[in-house]
Amino acid sequence: MKRIALTLAALLMAAAAQAQVNVQGAWVRATVPHQKATGAFMQLTAASDARLVEVSSPVAGIVEIHEMAMVKDVMKMRAVEGLELPAGKMVELKPGGYHVMLMDLKGQVKDGETVPLTLVVQGRDGKRQTVELKVPARLQPAAAGGGMGQGMKH
Repeated sequence: MKRIALTLAALLMAAAAQAQVNVQGAWVRATVPHQKATGAFMQLTAASDARLVEVSSPVAGIVEIHEMAMVKDVMKMRAVEGLELPAGKMVELKPGGYHVMLMDLKGQVKDGETVPLTLVVQGRDGKRQTVELKVPARLQPAAAGGGMGQGMKH
């Protein structure tokens, strides 16, 4: 009986390890007063094939996973239903590429504040894992470029 319990515990730990997602370099762009949208950026690495399927935050009424791409010399942004996270490969959410869009902000996101984000990641087996984050808000680095601003089409 003890051996079965240990084997079962080892299997559960292995399953949990496969579902793990490592998050690095997360940040949210600080806003100015009355600004209603901002972006969140990070690097995600999944231990096994997975998909980012949902993001939420209490600071925004709407949170979506977005993609930015050049289409006929115009930068366009659109919501996507999910983002593939291939096993062991870092996927970067960054200005000018895939990112998390926080819209209908409930207040200003000030430089230095912490923004709670909840990521929902789904494994190939259909099981979902939530990842709770406390993400620092900061001003966009001047050298980053590719920001979300004028001339963008949603």
